[in-house]
Amino acid sequence: MTDTETGARIFLSPPDVTDLERKLLLDAFDSNWVAPVGPDLDAFEEQVAHRVGVRHAVALSSGTAALHLALIAAGVRRGDTVLVPSFTFAATANAVVYLGARPVFVDSTPDSWNVDPALVAEELRARAERGNLPRAVIAVDMYGQCADYDPLLEACDRYGVPLIEDAAEALGATYRGRAAGSFGLAGVLSFNGNKIITTGGGGMLVTDDSRIAKQARHLSTQAREPVAHYEHRAVGYNYRLSNLLAAVGRGQVQRLDQMIAARKATFAYYRDQLPGLTFMPVAGYGEPNWWLTCVLTEDESSRDRMLAALNGRNIEARPAWKPMHLQPVFQDCVTRGGGVCADLFRRGVCLPSGSALTDHDRRRVVDAVREG
Repeated sequence: MTDTETGARIFLSPPDVTDLERKLLLDAFDSNWVAPVGPDLDAFEEQVAHRVGVRHAVALSSGTAALHLALIAAGVRRGDTVLVPSFTFAATANAVVYLGARPVFVDSTPDSWNVDPALVAEELRARAERGNLPRAVIAVDMYGQCADYDPLLEACDRYGVPLIEDAAEALGATYRGRAAGSFGLAGVLSFNGNKIITTGGGGMLVTDDSRIAKQARHLSTQAREPVAHYEHRAVGYNYRLSNLLAAVGRGQVQRLDQMIAARKATFAYYRDQLPGLTFMPVAGYGEPNWWLTCVLTEDESSRDRMLAALNGRNIEARPAWKPMHLQPVFQDCVTRGGGVCADLFRRGVCLPSGSALTDHDRRRVVDAVREG
């Protein structure tokens, strides 16, 4: 079928921007605050810190940059190990490798698709007995739903291992009434083009620890010392977000609740119209931000038929994350479990979930899923 026959392409999670973001961007441009820092950057950090409920936020060039700096703050060095969910995007594990450390992958729980707290606790206990505790644990808030932080923090605190929250997909979600990004040593957010809010690219490190925030700001601007000449006592990075992109982010944050409501309505529509499918479970301990609606098919063949039917109607959909322990680049890493997240990949499909989807768009998706 041609594009004309199938309709305009429906994307998985495209940017949703309005005249508000355009006005804020042009205001920043007209004020000549085009350099990396400026008043919009300060305001954006304040908005996000307030939303997450933390004291400090440092806007950066990507969520991966925020992960990298959070791991540095946790003291991760060459030769260390870090526990990482296997069911995640590669950036989570890549940031560990940047520092010369080794990820140890941990399986998911079928109850929320997030990292299994019991397996994390077992791995920490076993490593404590051998005298080789990991330097840090990373939890990922999968597809906009928080991990189960009470048992995770309990286990990490028991062994004195810092927890980093990769909330790249979860801004606006909550766990027992507390905002995603506010758990552990530091939280990490992403404003990539496909996230629930976007600056076109970018991320943020959020924390209550002033020392960590100060260190992140310092390292993200090439670790330049506060003197008239260029003085450097550490290796730094060019990680700061630009003032122009922060202006876009300011408008996006103002519209966050509206975009969460739109994505939740899409989830409810799919669930109502596709009663035969198994949807990603919604854990009772919190409220997701409904970033992506994901379903499980019967088997890999069913998954591929559904994806082919959607693609045939000019609709973007993707398999669930391929686990890190199945990625060739990480084939030599230690893995705890792995069967649950491998099955999620084998059967999982992420459906279009953008906050600007129309009723017509959703009907097209439902018709294609039924066909597949």
